[in-house]
Amino acid sequence: MSTQRVTIASVVEGEGELSALPVVLHRLMYAEGIWDADIRPPHLVDRGRLVKQGGLEATVDALARRLPPGAPGGILALIDADDDCPADLGPSLLDRATVVRPDRRISVVLANREFEAWFLAAAPSLGGRAGMPYDLAVPGNHETLRDCKGWLTHHRTDGGQYKPRVDQAPLADLFDLDLARANSASFDKFCRDVSYLIAGKRKV
Repeated sequence: MSTQRVTIASVVEGEGELSALPVVLHRLMYAEGIWDADIRPPHLVDRGRLVKQGGLEATVDALARRLPPGAPGGILALIDADDDCPADLGPSLLDRATVVRPDRRISVVLANREFEAWFLAAAPSLGGRAGMPYDLAVPGNHETLRDCKGWLTHHRTDGGQYKPRVDQAPLADLFDLDLARANSASFDKFCRDVSYLIAGKRKV
């Protein structure tokens, strides 16, 4: 077993994820008993460039060059699915990235439809916190809702507007990971992929 620190490099497409993704990754590491993981600040690349042929490949190659050789961990690409089917686009992007750096563990996760849908999947755990009412329930369409950010704004009781750069990281620290995983297939995949980056074994 490697004695090197688990190191995760990542690429995201949204400014809110720059601070929110490390929060979630640290929480998952702590759940695995890993207290000293090296979670690198995410690299920001717009979605159009990532999805375009050559875009993700160049980003993954650049991130791979900065990872310590032989260390557990790898590269995580987190992208909003928007109107694309995660089951179609995700494997396609992963294949492209893996061809470029077959020597690295790589994961591509598409949040369905957006990162904030994971908050909605665990909405009851946000009740009474961060400006939310106490009686929040999981919306039935949380993985198909087009405007999860608008849903969060609509349900705030303090009159505030949900702002990813301000609110996403605090909510990432509050939402119930197990509840989100139970209600969201894309968050469950995210958790399984993080486990793969740590241990090198994919869970179906």
